[in-house]
Amino acid sequence: MSNNKLFVGNLSFNTTENDLQDAFAAHGTVLEANLMTDRVSGRPRGFGFVTMSTPQEAEAAISALNGASVDGRALTVNIAKPREERGGGGFGGDRREYSGARDRR
Repeated sequence: MSNNKLFVGNLSFNTTENDLQDAFAAHGTVLEANLMTDRVSGRPRGFGFVTMSTPQEAEAAISALNGASVDGRALTVNIAKPREERGGGGFGGDRREYSGARDRR
């Protein structure tokens, strides 16, 4: 698993992919910058992902930009978690824990 893909949150809706690329390019080579948009409206969702060329550059970007102000918003920057961890199995696990907790009362 490469840990050079970064999650970038709390973005201004005025921030563009170019803005994102420029902000991170100061800390290394940006391979990819993607803003997430709403599927229906096409409007920005306030977060995106930036892939740096090395884990060291990713760490440098986190150190420099996590909490930094871009377009008047303090960014959240950290290593992106793989999609599998956010959905799928975890949801069923939460549901089972919840029903187990209810049964113990």
